[in-house]
Amino acid sequence: MAQGLIPNLGSARSGTSGFQFTKVSVDPRAASLGNSSVADAMDASSLYWNPALAVQAEGSQFMTNQTVYFVDINQYYAAYLQHFRNYAIGFSLQYLDSGEIDETTEFNKFGTGRTFRTLHYNAGLTFSQRLTELFSYGITARFMHERIEEVEMTSGALDFGFFYRVGETGLRFSVGINNFGFDADPSGETERQTLNGILIEDDFESVTLPTTFILGTAYDVWENEHFSVMLTAQLTNPSDNAERLSIGSEVGYMDLFYLRGGYQFGLEEISLPSVGFGVEKEFLGVNTKIDVSYTTYETLGDITRFGFNFSF
Repeated sequence: MAQGLIPNLGSARSGTSGFQFTKVSVDPRAASLGNSSVADAMDASSLYWNPALAVQAEGSQFMTNQTVYFVDINQYYAAYLQHFRNYAIGFSLQYLDSGEIDETTEFNKFGTGRTFRTLHYNAGLTFSQRLTELFSYGITARFMHERIEEVEMTSGALDFGFFYRVGETGLRFSVGINNFGFDADPSGETERQTLNGILIEDDFESVTLPTTFILGTAYDVWENEHFSVMLTAQLTNPSDNAERLSIGSEVGYMDLFYLRGGYQFGLEEISLPSVGFGVEKEFLGVNTKIDVSYTTYETLGDITRFGFNFSF
């Protein structure tokens, strides 16, 4: 069904870029909406999704999230967002650590006795400005680093984002370009067992960034004293993979409890919707949100995300 709705136009590009960890969703709310929140990330997660939304968030914010990824790999995200009238600046950090992994080869399928690990981080500095009540833009400068075994690579990138609110209709649109930057040149060396003995590899090709174009919309369908309903949709076009369409929905009760669901068309591993919930409450003048999401992949397993967001 997914392949019928979204043609697999970019599958031949799969595996052509590095820094793949930057495409792993960092926050549970977006994940539970099927990663379709580029037009509605109105909190510190905007520093990851769309810098134009940073100035649309209410107050200054601090966010911290954890992603329990496949095979016990953990990803962490922290972001701080500060408002200055019609401006906002923010700092974000995405960090993924594989932990110790047993090394296996085609000659030692059950392990060589050695272990290795991979470390990845992505630090961003964001500036956002509200030009009118309806329009804002933003830009994020990123520093990215990866280390796999003893091989390292570093690069810089830019994110651009634009946001437009269609008056009081509840409809809004966003456009973003993420990870636009320079190729990285890996350095270091690694050992490989071959039929002719140990081979030392220290000559690597340049690695490109996974630049992504995103177009999204969000719509407040219905709201009364107790309930609210919102729909989201997003078209994602990565430079190194097939295009995909994401949709999501959020139902809120009394601005206190939220139920969410979403689906991503164009991903072979996805056959079930993502789900999640959130709780929002003010304590001592600080608005606190707790979010949880759950995503199922057919072969690789499940991903659970937990997050806290504080507005003050």
